Amino acid sequence: MTNAHGRLRVPTRETERLVRTVLRGEAGSRKRISVVFVGSRFIRNINKQFLGHDAVTDVISFVLDGEGGPDGEIYVNLDRAKRQAREYGVRYTDEVRRLVVHGVLHLVGYDDATEQQRQTMQRREDRYLRAFTSKRT
Repeated sequence: MTNAHGRLRVPTRETERLVRTVLRGEAGSRKRISVVFVGSRFIRNINKQFLGHDAVTDVISFVLDGEGGPDGEIYVNLDRAKRQAREYGVRYTDEVRRLVVHGVLHLVGYDDATEQQRQTMQRREDRYLRAFTSKRT
């Protein structure tokens, strides 16, 4: 886990536990995942460079070959998470957690291209966030 944002921070150990919670729930997936917390400028650049989209997004996941390194990378835009938290009326940390879970779900094979797929992913996100939160209390 890497905090690469200039101002905003996210607890690294909590993020690691959250990723493990999702991976355990997905048929015991043993993927090794790197999570990088970035800002809007950075995520726009990688979105444009690697995906050909000149736009800011909240989270991007990349599947990697896994040879000697992680099996996937997730880039979470903390600027967008902060804005979305206000917009959705949720806590900033809860929105960051949702984006992390969303990224992990993409790496284990879920997609959100259709409305049905989006609903499936959202149900999975809700399930893992409830499970994670209940473990912390």
